[in-house]
Amino acid sequence: MDAKKYAAEAIGTFWLTFAGCGSAVIAAAFPQVGIGLVGVSLAFGLSVVTMAYAIGHVSGCHLNPAVTVGLAAGGRFPTGQILPYIIAQVIGAVAAAALLYVIASGAAGFDVILPAITAWSRASSWRS
Repeated sequence: MDAKKYAAEAIGTFWLTFAGCGSAVIAAAFPQVGIGLVGVSLAFGLSVVTMAYAIGHVSGCHLNPAVTVGLAAGGRFPTGQILPYIIAQVIGAVAAAALLYVIASGAAGFDVILPAITAWSRASSWRS
C-alpha cells in the first residue's frame, strides 16, 4: 500500500478544491472588490502549480479522477492503483467542500441554493 501517494493525492485535491472553488464561492461575485473570472482562473491554475511542485514527485499530482483514468487508459499508470487514487481524491475534494460550506455559511447573505438559481436566471435572461 502506497499511503504516501494516497495522502498526497488527498491533500492535493483538497487544496485544488479549497483554493479554486473557494475563490469562486467567496470572492468572485463582488463587483468592486471581487477577483472575477480571471482571479478564479488564476486561483485554479496556481493551486495546480503549487501542488505539482509540492506533491508531484510523490504521487504524480493527478488531482482529478479523470486524469488518473486517462493516464491508466494510455498505459502510463498502473490499473491496480486507479481505485485507491480516486478514493483519495474524492476524500480530499469532499473535505474541502465541507470546509468551504462551513466557512461560507457564516457569511452574510450566503445560501446554498441561491447562487445556482441566480446564475441560471442570469444565463437564461442573457439568451433571450
